[in-house]
Amino acid sequence: MILRSPLYHTPRNPFTEDRALETFSDGALLIADGRIGAAGDYAEVRAAHPGVPVRDLRGGYLLPGFVDTHVHFPQLRGLGSLGLSLLDWLREYALPEEARMASTEYATKSASEFVRALASHGTTTALSFGAHFPDATAAMFEAAAARGLRLIGGMVLSDRMLLSELHQSPESAYRCSKQLIDRYHGRNGLAYAVTPRFALSASEAILEVCQTLLAEHPGITFQTHLNENDKEIHEVLRLFPWATDYLNVYEKFGLVNERGVFAHNVHASPRELECMAINKAAVAHCPCSNAALGSGIFPMRQHVNSGVKFGLGTDVGAGTGFGVLKEGLQAYMLQRLSGAGYPLTAPHLLYLATRAGAEALNLGDETGDFLPGKSADYVWIKPPEGSVLETVVASAESHERVLAAIFTLAGAESICEVGVRGRVVWEISH
Repeated sequence: MILRSPLYHTPRNPFTEDRALETFSDGALLIADGRIGAAGDYAEVRAAHPGVPVRDLRGGYLLPGFVDTHVHFPQLRGLGSLGLSLLDWLREYALPEEARMASTEYATKSASEFVRALASHGTTTALSFGAHFPDATAAMFEAAAARGLRLIGGMVLSDRMLLSELHQSPESAYRCSKQLIDRYHGRNGLAYAVTPRFALSASEAILEVCQTLLAEHPGITFQTHLNENDKEIHEVLRLFPWATDYLNVYEKFGLVNERGVFAHNVHASPRELECMAINKAAVAHCPCSNAALGSGIFPMRQHVNSGVKFGLGTDVGAGTGFGVLKEGLQAYMLQRLSGAGYPLTAPHLLYLATRAGAEALNLGDETGDFLPGKSADYVWIKPPEGSVLETVVASAESHERVLAAIFTLAGAESICEVGVRGRVVWEISH
C-alpha cells in the first residue's frame, strides 16, 4: 500500500544536525509487510512501484507515530487532580486509585480505556508503569496486544512509604516479575521493564531484586523516577545517607545503564548528568506534569550539552492528558520562560515526539521516523472541517509553519488514523 499525503519526519537530530526535518508536499509512504519500503515524493515512489494500490490521504498530514516515554496505566482516572505538589498528590489521588487495581475486573476495564486513549492520541509506542499487582499489570499487556500498540512496561515494585496494600515483599516482587517477563517479554510487540516506583518507596532489598532481574534478563528495560521534586530528593537522601545524590542510589545497584529511563530529572546535578551520559541512560521529559505539580522547569540545555538523551512523556495522571503533541507545545513554552531554556523550533518538537523517544527507549532502529526498513508506525492528522487548525494551515507559508500549527492547535479530534506495523489501530471517520 502507498499512503499519499504531505509527509513530515526527522530522520536526523535537530539538536546536533542541520536540516533535520524532511518534508514532502505531495508525499508517499510505501508500506510492505508492516515495514516502510520507501518515503518521499509521491511521483517518484509511484513510478518505482506502479502496481501498488494507493490510498489518497491528501487534506491531512502524515507524521511518524508518537512515542510516550513515561505514562502510568493505573492513573487514568487521576487526571485533572490539580492543586497539589508531588507527594501530596500521590497520597490524595494517585495511590488510592492505584490500590483499586487489586480488583482484576476494575483493572481490565481500565486497561482497555488506557490503551484506547494512547492510540486515539497518536501514540504508537509507550513506556508505561504497570500496577502494583501482577494480574492488573497482565491486563495492561493484554489490552496493548489486543489493540496492536507497542508497549514496554512492568509491575511496579515498592515495599515502604505507600499504602500498605501497594507493598510487596522482595520475594514476591521477584517471583511475580519473573512470571510476567516469561509471559510477555518479546511477544506481540510487548517488552518488559523492571519498575521500582522510586527510591523513596524501594528499600535496598527491592533495588537488589531489580539488579538481579536485569542481570538475569539482558535486554529488558529499567524505568523509575528521578529528581522530580525537592522534598522527594531530600527524603531519598535521608533514607540513603550513604548516597552522594539521588542518582547514586540507583547507580550503586547497577541500574544506571543504556537500558535505563529515568522520569523527570528536573533537579539534576552536573555529576548526575555526567554519569547518565557516560552510561547512556535516558530521561523521560514530562513538561505538563512538571508544571501541573509545580516541580520545576526541565534543564533541557544542560541535558543537551551533557549529551543525555531524552524524549517526551505524558506522565498520566499527574500530567494533563495523553497528547504527546501537547507535551511538545508545553516543552516549547516552558523553555521560552526559562532564562537558560533551549530555543525549540517545530523540527525539535517533532523529533522529541517521535525519534527522540524511540532512541531513549533503544528503539531507534525500529521506529521514530520514516526511513526504509523501520516499522510502519504513522499518525494521519487531518484538521477538522471549520476548525482553527484548518484555517491556519491553509494559509501557512512553509512546512515548518504547518508543523508548528499542528503542535499548537491539533488535539485528539485531529488524529484521524493511527497505524502500528502497517496495521490500523485507531481511526475516526474523515
